[in-house]
Amino acid sequence: QLRLVQSGGGFAEPGGSLTLSCTASRLGANSYVLGWFRQAPYKAREGVACISSTGGTADYADSVKGRFRISRDDSKNTFYLHMNTLEPEDTADYYCAARHARSSWECPLFDAVDKYDYWGQGAQVAVSL
Repeated sequence: QLRLVQSGGGFAEPGGSLTLSCTASRLGANSYVLGWFRQAPYKAREGVACISSTGGTADYADSVKGRFRISRDDSKNTFYLHMNTLEPEDTADYYCAARHARSSWECPLFDAVDKYDYWGQGAQVAVSL
């Protein structure tokens, strides 16, 4: 059983930056695909970013491309979501997630909530003036 503990989040003004962190009990080499999801009030949870087990593949939702970046540091059992040029529409609860890797390149993101095996506790991100 993998445990994910999130940190970061909070409040930012439009155009600002925040970084979310997710520390796993253990990642292991090439074992897990990692992802970030978010859920705004009255909306379904959606994929934001994912990174493959080797780090060689990453994918992003169109709404965050060019603004958000996912990274992983397996030596620290931690992965990150670097969020720049934040917009009010980014306001949501953000969740990190991990999936047992079936291949070295896979990175499911769209309609992928059910594809992930482990979840963090969530963190609020609020973007407003």
